[in-house]
Amino acid sequence: MAGVYFYQMLIEHTPASRDQDHLDVVLSGRASTPDRTAYILNQSREDPFTIMEQDAQNLVRYGATMIAIPCNTAHYFYDRLARSLTVPVLNMVELTVAQAKAQGCTRLGILATSGTVASHTYQRACRAAGLDYGLPDQEGQEALMEIIYGQIKPGRKVDLDTFHRIARSLRDQGCQRAVLGCTELSLIKRDYGLDDFFIDSSEVLARETIRACGKEPIGF
Repeated sequence: MAGVYFYQMLIEHTPASRDQDHLDVVLSGRASTPDRTAYILNQSREDPFTIMEQDAQNLVRYGATMIAIPCNTAHYFYDRLARSLTVPVLNMVELTVAQAKAQGCTRLGILATSGTVASHTYQRACRAAGLDYGLPDQEGQEALMEIIYGQIKPGRKVDLDTFHRIARSLRDQGCQRAVLGCTELSLIKRDYGLDDFFIDSSEVLARETIRACGKEPIGF
């Protein structure tokens, strides 16, 4: 569903008065790709990279001139994937951190899968951009994983009280913004609405994808 939402944003935010004004898009939604977090946390030996690389190369053969990956955890493999391709790959994590910095944020809260947290993907991007960061404590991180894997992925109702409790813990750490650093979390903003404390990584990637394809996005 997070992939569907990303494609929907590409359509809704591209200035167009006819079909031909929209971006040419080739989609790969291989649901059988092994779980990224499980691999990163050594809970599975199934390496997602081989399938990701195959699919990306197939997209390029089909005619893609740029790759966007609407999955934050998959950016653990970003460097390897980018090296294996002949076209540019947008970096969702770096683009999101750059937006936080542009908004004046100096300490960014990270709401993401345990795989993304354990791989330090956002932490490294924050350090490279000169930003401090905050993370949920262990209890909060476990609760967030339940929201992602136990509620959003199976299409169940989200425990918003718990989600906002986790977010408040980041505010209490002095974070001026918090990234929705898992594309499943982007669906909370879509379905329930969130204030501007939250930076949606899916929105950032959609906006920058449209720009990278030569159009100025509208409606964000």
